[in-house]
Amino acid sequence: MAVLTSLVAPGTAQDGKAAPIRLELNRLEPAGDACRTYLLVDNSRGPALKSLKVDLFAFDTEGIAQKRLSVELGPVQDRKTMVRLFDFPGIACAKIGRLLLNDVLACEGGEASREICLDRIETDSKTSATFVR
Repeated sequence: MAVLTSLVAPGTAQDGKAAPIRLELNRLEPAGDACRTYLLVDNSRGPALKSLKVDLFAFDTEGIAQKRLSVELGPVQDRKTMVRLFDFPGIACAKIGRLLLNDVLACEGGEASREICLDRIETDSKTSATFVR
């Protein structure tokens, strides 16, 4: 009797889709005239990335776009979770009602491409502001 085993490539989920990269808006805090943003990058099930640059938009509590920011989150180690800090200048944290992952500007490492990385990203928020794709 033959025993069949299933091999899954690193960074690949059982259904054949690449393992997700979870981006969690973890904390917002005032930093002078800016809003310091703590973004948790969870790549605990995926391969390393040399670069992961994202395009973000901050919307106020009334849904009006306020600030656009491109942020380099890499390098992102394989099977690792980390926190990246960056500031949204000229906007108070209390005014941020939603953060939008507008696009992935760069994604390098392994067989990654901008489109594949965008498809892999899942967003979540621990703050009063929502974080969406």
